[in-house]
Amino acid sequence: MADKTDLQLVKEAQKGNIGAFDLLVIKYQNRLQSIIAKYVSNFDDVPDIAQETFLKAYRALHNFRGDSEFYTWLYRIGVNTAKNYLVSKSRRPVFSDLDIQESDYLHPEDTSTPESNIMTLELESIIKNSISELPEDLRMAITLREYEALSYEEIASIMKCPVGTIRSRIFRAREIIDDVINKNLNVL
Repeated sequence: MADKTDLQLVKEAQKGNIGAFDLLVIKYQNRLQSIIAKYVSNFDDVPDIAQETFLKAYRALHNFRGDSEFYTWLYRIGVNTAKNYLVSKSRRPVFSDLDIQESDYLHPEDTSTPESNIMTLELESIIKNSISELPEDLRMAITLREYEALSYEEIASIMKCPVGTIRSRIFRAREIIDDVINKNLNVL
């Protein structure tokens, strides 16, 4: 059963094969928790929100038609569940725990002097703060591209908008981040 595609597993799960859905959970639980952690600052809550996401996905599995990839569909449910959690806790999304070093675009040069290490930490902090201040559509697009390494087409499917719009949002997000970096580096 492990050699089956997501769509095959979904179809089996729709017919009542719980083991097929379990394989999807195993396949995507770490990735989903990583996304949720970008919205929720309390890491103790992340597994619970991921579990709630999988429960919602399982209950709505009959609605999945295969128009998009299963992960794209699951991702959307996960983001909405995280946002609902934040609303219920009267908090806004916090991106303070982004792992900047995972990003090709945002990876600062690694050097070994104490001064350069301090500058690297400052730069990481500036980047994290600038991302957290972006409008949600820009923040989501840049996060999906840089931290999830999704294609423009996958991001367009998740965000339900044309690929050109995604390219524009990512470009604008990068411009804003670059401006913030340049302003802050001039101050340092």
